[in-house]
Amino acid sequence: MQQWHMRTTLMVSLLALSLGLTAMCVLVVRIHVGQQIRTSLTSDLDHSLTTFENLEAQRNQMLAREAALLADLPSLKALLASQDPPTIEDGSGEFWRVSGSDLFALADAEGRLVASEGVSLKPGAPQLRSLDQCLRHPGEAQIVALNAGPRTKTGNPQIYEVAAQPVYFGPAVSGSRLGYVLIGYAVGHQLAEQVSEAAAAEVVFLDHNQVAAATLAPSRLAALVDELPRLIAGGRQAQSLRLGGEDYIAASLLLAPGAASGVSGVHLVVLKSYDQASTFLRGLDFDIVASGIAVIVLGGVLAGIITSQVTRPLEALVAGTRALARGDYSYTLAHDGAAEVRELSRAFDGMRAELGRTQQELLDSERLATIGRMASSVSHDLRHHLSAIYANAEFLSMETTAQRDRQDLLLEVRDAVQGMTDLVESLLLFSQTGQVLRPHFESLPALMQRVAGAVQAHPEARQVAILVEVEEPVEAWVDGQKLGRALYNLVLNGCQSARKAGHAAEVRLRLLKPEGNEIHIDIIDTGVGVADDIRDTLFQPFVSAGKQNGTGLGLTLAHHIAQEHGGRVTLEESSSGRTVFRLMLPRREPSAAGTIAQEIAGREKLG
Repeated sequence: MQQWHMRTTLMVSLLALSLGLTAMCVLVVRIHVGQQIRTSLTSDLDHSLTTFENLEAQRNQMLAREAALLADLPSLKALLASQDPPTIEDGSGEFWRVSGSDLFALADAEGRLVASEGVSLKPGAPQLRSLDQCLRHPGEAQIVALNAGPRTKTGNPQIYEVAAQPVYFGPAVSGSRLGYVLIGYAVGHQLAEQVSEAAAAEVVFLDHNQVAAATLAPSRLAALVDELPRLIAGGRQAQSLRLGGEDYIAASLLLAPGAASGVSGVHLVVLKSYDQASTFLRGLDFDIVASGIAVIVLGGVLAGIITSQVTRPLEALVAGTRALARGDYSYTLAHDGAAEVRELSRAFDGMRAELGRTQQELLDSERLATIGRMASSVSHDLRHHLSAIYANAEFLSMETTAQRDRQDLLLEVRDAVQGMTDLVESLLLFSQTGQVLRPHFESLPALMQRVAGAVQAHPEARQVAILVEVEEPVEAWVDGQKLGRALYNLVLNGCQSARKAGHAAEVRLRLLKPEGNEIHIDIIDTGVGVADDIRDTLFQPFVSAGKQNGTGLGLTLAHHIAQEHGGRVTLEESSSGRTVFRLMLPRREPSAAGTIAQEIAGREKLG
């Protein structure tokens, strides 16, 4: 009896402890999971807004490029050159159909509206004030709200992404401005659905506190209007609100500021349902309670079996986990022990196989993304050069073109051909990175002089002084052709930056006195410096800033070539008027160089 009483006491104590732990687990899990859900939703909202900003940046770039292509059309230049408003208005329809845009407008050289298609814009109309910002910043796509006048028949606000581009007769620097071309796309329900799908959230576009487009149910839009002042004031900071009996986490993003009178402007509101994200909590509570009861019933029976049936297989599973952490996907697991442990082992095997497959898919996806970025960059640059050649060829074919103008046009055609040649050479060299070097002893001062002369003949190096400075002559064990290309890219990059600075342009190639086992070559330019937003990704492929042309491979190739030689390229200093790139190479003695040459020859023979 005494023994039975002790069992009862033990079971009651175990039951009370289990119930207490279960209740505590339920409470702790609900609190922590609720916080995690809110944190996750907040992070998702910020990621959604960032995703939209990236998508919008790509759309704006595409829109600006389309406007630039239209502005380069000789037929459009001829139409604006007529300076006859009825003629321009009659001819604008064809260009609108070609562009495929929702809004198309032409303005004269003073910025006065001459013709519009897609949206009814009359000279002097109040809506035109929304387009003044586009004309003041040509080449940059912006979101504008054409809501200063009456609403449309449907009562919806009108929001457009608009880009303006000046149209010149001749080069933009020296030619005469004929007028402006403006194109735009409507920000409507289709874009809202695209953003909603990409962000996995509900999306609402607001035009001065009125709904322009939304994926949110209409029954909840009315409740959202009451919360708009708080949401807009909070900006990107996530806020809680309740719409139609459902809890949401929401954040807003200002797309276009309002007028000076105080209207709120154009905003994007992104919402995620808190209730949908937390539905699994109720099932989780039941699972925790059921697990607590099962522990009481089965604990005594399984206590003696756990050591032999669970501990040993778990140790094997831990060993498999450690092998996976080391990158070993072929480690063999023993599928014995309790059924749960065997299932866990099979699940681990499945997870391990899925991780291997996912890793390979990520690598394939990165390759495809690189190919996509390369195709986008190359196609844009080729179209730019081909457009320049086509337009200048048309002007050359005109009998009225003066001889001096023909020389300028031929020079522009030559520059475009040179740009296409540089593009093809960069891509070929990029595809060859990683191939075996063919090094020999090379005089670095002589190599630097050859590079300076080659860059000086490039169109981007006009009016740029390229100086070669040698503190101490050095011969290095390098592949002269590849290293010359690396220096060529660095010096040409410096020339491009120096020309943009607007003052005396100069690039210096300085060979420093060797320090220890390293050779340093500094490329110093008087340009505008490297933009802060690309310094961390400067040597990645297809990264550039402030350049109308170029694939963004120049610094990448230079960095890869330096790494192939056992060195590196770094950005030592960057400010307005002084930017220093440093190419560092290992210094090898003739005996070591001979050994390396034998290794390279052996690899080539085996390959």
